[in-house]
Amino acid sequence: MNAKENSALPSHMSRDIHHDHVMTSIETPLREDAFELDDDLKVELIEKKFEEILQVLGLDLTDDSLKDTPLRVAKMYVKEIFKGLDPANKPSMSLFENKYHYKQMLVEKDIRVNSTCEHHFLPIYGKAHVAYISTGQVIGLSKINRIVEYYSKRPQVQERLTIQIANELKEALSTDDVAVLIDAKHMCVSSRGIQDHCSSTVTAEYCGKFNDPSIRQEFLKYIGL
Repeated sequence: MNAKENSALPSHMSRDIHHDHVMTSIETPLREDAFELDDDLKVELIEKKFEEILQVLGLDLTDDSLKDTPLRVAKMYVKEIFKGLDPANKPSMSLFENKYHYKQMLVEKDIRVNSTCEHHFLPIYGKAHVAYISTGQVIGLSKINRIVEYYSKRPQVQERLTIQIANELKEALSTDDVAVLIDAKHMCVSSRGIQDHCSSTVTAEYCGKFNDPSIRQEFLKYIGL
């Protein structure tokens, strides 16, 4: 179901769809005017809005511990945990010729993932494992980590995050032979609702040669699954 079809549903059904963890697009849902405001103005506006939230909750914002909280939260949203919304923060790709003619898979595992659930704005944290098979170019290792970080730093669902990382690597490396697997915990599961502290969520995107069961199994062996 696409976004247009979803918008035509009754409001209660639309809410149920989102709560059932269905995403409508592999693109982060941004408005066309998302970048018309500069970061400083966004911080100023969010500070005021978050102050209103704290006021509604009945908190005393004259207290030393709370008085600067709206500004801290606003800066954190814009400059840190949601900085991946801004294309200006997208990492540049450092590509190198595969002079060694290395034709096996390259695996970068245990990449830290810190993201935010777009349904409840609570943390998602875990690890990403990424692999690709070069067709002529290789990418600087740290750039893989930066790609994971860039797409993590926005409101997310884990399925979309997995696909976005894979698609970015396929485009950067000009190859379909990419695999991404994420194993993460969701605070919206552990700190509210069912309050399950033990479970984690695993999502994977296998492309190109990684759809071959033997190559996929080799990847899973390398990452310990």
